[in-house]
Amino acid sequence: MSDNSISTALDATTAAAMASGKPLAERLRMVATHVRELSPPFATAVDTFVGRLNNAEAGGRAPKVGEALPNFVLPDQVGRLVSLAALLEQGPVVVAFLRGHWCPYCRITAAALAEIAETTNALGARIVAITPESRRYAPQLMDDPGAAFPILADIDNGYAISLNLAIWVDEAMSGLIAGAGWDIPAYQGNAAWMLPIPAVFLIGSDGVVAARHVNPDYRERADIEAIIASLQELATHPHTPNSATD
Repeated sequence: MSDNSISTALDATTAAAMASGKPLAERLRMVATHVRELSPPFATAVDTFVGRLNNAEAGGRAPKVGEALPNFVLPDQVGRLVSLAALLEQGPVVVAFLRGHWCPYCRITAAALAEIAETTNALGARIVAITPESRRYAPQLMDDPGAAFPILADIDNGYAISLNLAIWVDEAMSGLIAGAGWDIPAYQGNAAWMLPIPAVFLIGSDGVVAARHVNPDYRERADIEAIIASLQELATHPHTPNSATD
């Protein structure tokens, strides 16, 4: 199969994974397995790219458990400004960094987060997703999983950069991504080829990170059940940080 058909070929797999009801890790593996079947060279290049990120400890300097997460003020999918400070006035916040609507792993993760939105609300918490795409693409990420939370536009990855979560995609990898059918510069409105490291931070009402998951391997994401467990722990012991999602 030619690389430029990878994105189209993965659409059906992504939809099937979202509808499968399987644990999130298994849904993500469905896509990773299909990618390797469609184009072994592409999958090998991803392995190499992720390996370099791991060796460089990318994301290692992002806010840790027990540290405050800096405030943000970002527009949501309808243009309303949303701030972390305002959200924290209502209770804990789950902040999820996603690469964008084009990423099958992010669409599946958004769907999984939507599935626990009602539970997180019942625990007094809110979910927000942050993506570097211009907000015109947020509905496409939202509509697929029916996400019940704001999707915020972090233009030029400004907030991700401030958290040491942004990575530069080198020419070799960016060429493969573009060749697979994903036009990242068009989605983000710039040609910088920077992406956020997928991450989830659970922020207590005091603004401090109570749990987190930061992994430069975008094929792996925070366990959804672990997020719920961390929220339950936070509700029981609001001043005791934990790292259940790591």
